[in-house]
Amino acid sequence: MDLRASISLLVLLLLGLSKALPVMEDGDENLIYIEEPYSVDITTQILATNNSLPKALLVMEDGDEDEILIEESDSVDITTQILATNNASSEFLMEGDIVVPRTRNAMACWNNQCLWRKSSNGKVQVPFRVNSRFSSNERKKIQNAMATFHRRTCVQFVAHWAQRDYISIENRAGCFSSLGRTGGRQVVSLNRRGCVYHGIIQHELLHALGFYHEQTRSDRDQYVKINWNYINPQLASNFRIQRTNNLNTPYDYTSVMHYGRTDFTTQRGKETITPIPNPNVQIGQRRGMSTTDILRINKLYGCCEYGV
Repeated sequence: MDLRASISLLVLLLLGLSKALPVMEDGDENLIYIEEPYSVDITTQILATNNSLPKALLVMEDGDEDEILIEESDSVDITTQILATNNASSEFLMEGDIVVPRTRNAMACWNNQCLWRKSSNGKVQVPFRVNSRFSSNERKKIQNAMATFHRRTCVQFVAHWAQRDYISIENRAGCFSSLGRTGGRQVVSLNRRGCVYHGIIQHELLHALGFYHEQTRSDRDQYVKINWNYINPQLASNFRIQRTNNLNTPYDYTSVMHYGRTDFTTQRGKETITPIPNPNVQIGQRRGMSTTDILRINKLYGCCEYGV
């Protein structure tokens, strides 16, 4: 067989292959992507891959055109995503994602005892560490979620070095956080397979700063109806009204801390929460902190330089 014939045969063999070399992403040896045969062009490969993925949501924050975050479709609200991920968690959780500490009442963060301390420079510095199991891309998502706090509030997440109290962001089984500052090392869990999304990261960080879920605030019955007939009595405590400090701010249907309509439902599609008087108001968005969420941070922590 001459050289030209040999080359032609080799090309035909390559075109018939169904597997290609594995590509490692972010140094994670568990993430292996098998490419299509070389006979498929790049654009066809991209379109075929994207058809099997959830529709992406392009999020532009604060008018910053250079800050673009790609999130999953917001057809699934934050709490539904969190609850689905937390099914594997062995933690004792209240309201789906708040860790019950042994040192105090988990629901007693309405005074200043659980707030992070303000420094002499007027900033509320919250030391944190990110576990090494997160990829560089996941770390970037966490940093992006923190960036809004840095730009819009006096809360600053700073690298932990020797501070006694700090947040440890870890890849545990679920998305959860303690309520406010508990003292010492406290875990904020962001499971890599279900929690590393912009809105969920901010949701758990807000718990760590001392914020409840919106629909548990003291005046919630004026704004939403809880449909107890679709809630398992054993889970009814998740909808208990708390003694919240509402900071003279209005009820916020758009808060990143608000449950979705069907969370904890016993019957598929049946609402556990219905807005009133307008039942069509959207609740349970997952894009990120609302304007009122940001206002409340500034009020709670006395961020005077941000117009509070």
